[in-house]
Amino acid sequence: MARGGQGLARVAVVVRAGAAPLWWLGVFAAGIGVLVPGVTGRRIGVLGGAALFLVGAAVVACTRRRPYTALATGAARAGKHDVLQDRAVTVRNWRRGHGWWLLLAFLVALGSSFAVPAAGGMLLAGTGTGLRLKAAWLGRRERAGDALLWVRVDWLDRRGGRPAGRAVKAYRGTGIAAGDAAPGGARRRTTTLA
Repeated sequence: MARGGQGLARVAVVVRAGAAPLWWLGVFAAGIGVLVPGVTGRRIGVLGGAALFLVGAAVVACTRRRPYTALATGAARAGKHDVLQDRAVTVRNWRRGHGWWLLLAFLVALGSSFAVPAAGGMLLAGTGTGLRLKAAWLGRRERAGDALLWVRVDWLDRRGGRPAGRAVKAYRGTGIAAGDAAPGGARRRTTTLA
């Protein structure tokens, strides 16, 4: 980094990075799990899975919001020599760092179908939905404060996650148009002129 600048990753992008793989792995595991009669039977498995989906989404979306709020409140302005990491790089780093964990979660969800069909997959999909909801909550905070939230890359854990972990001392803020991700971490829509 030139002249003491730091590499910065979007907080909402780090939070959202696991949403799509967890969702799709969960849907796939649940789809396969429905084919297995299981110990409890399909009806109980699907109903239990629906409840687990809702509980998983709510728990992931609503827990540990206080550290994000505290760090966002004290966010300093990013320096002109700070380097803003592309959304694709942040997502790739998270997914590479968590690849084995995602595979293990998928296998556990798939294996649980022999006991309770589809329930494990639906729980996995629920956690992915919860991450998307938490990123959307961060996006609303960013819009309300008219500033995007960034975290130093070297303060993330070695797998590219935990944007509100113990190592994170503070967030940095930029204008709402900075970087290539919209508030909430989604891809920024580009408008084309006719």
